[in-house]
Amino acid sequence: MQDFVKINENDNVVVAIKTIVSGEIITVEVSGQEKQITAREEIPAGHKMAICGIPKGSEIIKYGYCIGNAKEDIRAGAWIHVHNVSTTLGDLLEYSYEPVEVEERHTEDKTFMGFNRSDGKVAVRNEIWVIPTVGCVNNVATAIARQAKAFIKGTVGDVIAFPHPYGCSQMGDDQEYTRTILADLINHPNAGGVLVLGLGCENSNIGELMPHIGDYDENRVKFLVAQECEDEIAEAVEIIKGLIDYAAGFTREPISVSKLVIGMKCGGSDGLSGITANPLVGSFSDLLISKGGTTILTEVPEMFGAETILMNRCANEELFHKTVDLINDFKKYFKSHNQMIYENPSPGNKKGGISTLEDKSLGCTQKSGSAPVRGVLQYGERVQTQGLNLLSAPGNDLVASTALAAAGAHIVLFTTGRGTPFASPVPTVKISTNSGLAGRKANWIDFNAGVLVEDKAMAEETQHLFDYVVEVASGRLVCSEEAGFHDMAIFKQGVTL
Repeated sequence: MQDFVKINENDNVVVAIKTIVSGEIITVEVSGQEKQITAREEIPAGHKMAICGIPKGSEIIKYGYCIGNAKEDIRAGAWIHVHNVSTTLGDLLEYSYEPVEVEERHTEDKTFMGFNRSDGKVAVRNEIWVIPTVGCVNNVATAIARQAKAFIKGTVGDVIAFPHPYGCSQMGDDQEYTRTILADLINHPNAGGVLVLGLGCENSNIGELMPHIGDYDENRVKFLVAQECEDEIAEAVEIIKGLIDYAAGFTREPISVSKLVIGMKCGGSDGLSGITANPLVGSFSDLLISKGGTTILTEVPEMFGAETILMNRCANEELFHKTVDLINDFKKYFKSHNQMIYENPSPGNKKGGISTLEDKSLGCTQKSGSAPVRGVLQYGERVQTQGLNLLSAPGNDLVASTALAAAGAHIVLFTTGRGTPFASPVPTVKISTNSGLAGRKANWIDFNAGVLVEDKAMAEETQHLFDYVVEVASGRLVCSEEAGFHDMAIFKQGVTL
């Protein structure tokens, strides 16, 4: 196992893979020559150590990019963290399109065992979803799903309720966000059947929701208004029996991976996120795209400081301008609420070794791989273009992962250095950045990327992850599914009445 890693030849820091004790000597290449550097203090695992003198005000370089400026003169061997590095980021910026040439590759197709839907979509799960239009019927929806599980048969995997606190007393964009996300989930192909459960008097009642849903298969989507029923739970269970009969008619069959849409998200990052799990997901993304598949990258605030890397990979100038708007609109959102744009990273991130938002963002965007950006999506918008897409959503784990599912992701790849048990409306693969977490929380973690700093090569683990995702797409349950966890959350910006 390595003791440290220098990510880019131009970096003036290394990242400790295991704790470097004070007085320990490491040998590292600096400006083309091997040098011995003595640690001046303990460098915790995941944290950074200077490998040369860095004058006050000078750039700290990691990933080959600036992650902040030195607050003071920093000597070689010193620990670099929040106490001696500050962000260089400002507010709204102007950008110019400076496209970089991206080498695109094409590899042999592969199939997974999925479900073909009558509307031409494909699915990796065949579930019955109960979607409440308003929080008032959350408990009813949960009770319906619980009772209806007794009637599961055939290829139907589960009956799942998706409670949420919205659908009424919302104003402006918030109400539209709720209706859009609910409609997106109703139309998601992983649901072989859907019961839309309304109360009757809510702002986002079924009648208001219908234009957002659009055309639908009447065999697949059913509606029930609780205020119009004598016993809404009993009536709902009878409806779901019929939905189960319908969904059970679908069987798994070979489908090209070019039909897969995979969401990419990170949370609870640590100093290894940008070295192991995130680059691994980026490499996976490139491989899937080489086979005609689609990936979606989100959490816009965690692109700040690394956004030009994505902008210059946009396939054309129109997409570049959409990406500029993606970034600046989120900054305006922060400013409109009198919040600092760069109030990040979180306490857990800092404990794991991330010092500035640039540090976090440069690690986060590793998940995008090297493919060109082919699409830029607004919150709630569904993916239309194969290849790499960017999606407007916040960094919050549940909100962003729900947004990925609503955009059409069949599966979400979620990298983490801290661990989390949460799920999303679709299978959520937890990928640990370090082996310690994978061993400690085997009930949360599905895939360990920590082996990349031990004895495994990126190409080998990329294929390993790809094969694992194909297994999940073909029916293998992830840890959160085994636990029965299914979460969803909707973005809220404004006033609650």
